[in-house]
Amino acid sequence: MTVETIGITGTGYYLPERVLTNFDLEKMVDTSDQWILERTGIRQRRLAAPGETASSMAEAASRPALAAAGVDPEQLDLIILGTFTADQPLPAAACLLQARLGNHTAACFDISAACCGFIYALELGEKLMLGGRYRNALIVASEVLSCVTDWQDRNTCVLFGDGAGAVVLSKGAGGHRILDTYIGADGEYASLLKVEAGGSAVPITREVLDRREQYVRMEGNKVFKLAVSSMARSARRVLKQAGGTAGEVTWLLPHQANLRIMKAVAKSLKIPEERVYINVDRYGNMSGATVPVGLAEMDHNGVLKPGDLVLMVAFGGGLTWSASLVRW
Repeated sequence: MTVETIGITGTGYYLPERVLTNFDLEKMVDTSDQWILERTGIRQRRLAAPGETASSMAEAASRPALAAAGVDPEQLDLIILGTFTADQPLPAAACLLQARLGNHTAACFDISAACCGFIYALELGEKLMLGGRYRNALIVASEVLSCVTDWQDRNTCVLFGDGAGAVVLSKGAGGHRILDTYIGADGEYASLLKVEAGGSAVPITREVLDRREQYVRMEGNKVFKLAVSSMARSARRVLKQAGGTAGEVTWLLPHQANLRIMKAVAKSLKIPEERVYINVDRYGNMSGATVPVGLAEMDHNGVLKPGDLVLMVAFGGGLTWSASLVRW
């Protein structure tokens, strides 16, 4: 029996027009361009305009991905959207995206895995397609982090940006093959990176808003160490599963959280820095959107060549970790 292959047949990304530089932030909080650059590698980030949402940015990223894949939105039978900044608690942003695209039958759902949202969604999409029910899947990560950023907290507001990235998975149509994926989590560390309010544990009240508990909070030093160790471990795990080595990797595409984290991961894997794709200086940390935005940017700019081995790896709140290996 012939097993149909599943491949990435199209990529797309979207970045809001508004640019917020480090010099702009100097006017907002007690910080400096030098302080931010030395600690994060970030020079600027993009912010969503009023009215832009997770689903609207997801649509803007999805349309070029669908066009590149030659897939009409009506041909989609699965849409998975990774986000923790959905348009609203109900319905899922994936359903709103479906309506925007003009599809009326695809199975749609969101997943919340923070910065690992895209790779988690990729793994779920591929495995669901292997079950035989789905032929074309749209895998998206879209985050409007500016809506959960405390612009009075200099330790976190310098980090985040908004954006969306998408890929189309198609069955039996060639494409760029996913060799293997690894995902995992450890909820014991959940308190290190969180948004306290807005769920059933801490519903939104005036008192909660006054305490600013609706914004992202992070214990940066602890998260830094766990990010490096978990991403390096995830990368080694997926390479082992696929029967490859770090020396064979053409491009390391890490979650763009912090330049020092990415360099530390590359050093741990003994992958030269010139083979690490970096755009954190331009876009900041877009959570789950960083990996698909990076992949689409590399694709559209001709960075990726046939046969390239791309190692995508991420780490996020949960705490979650993930890695995926793709043969371009």
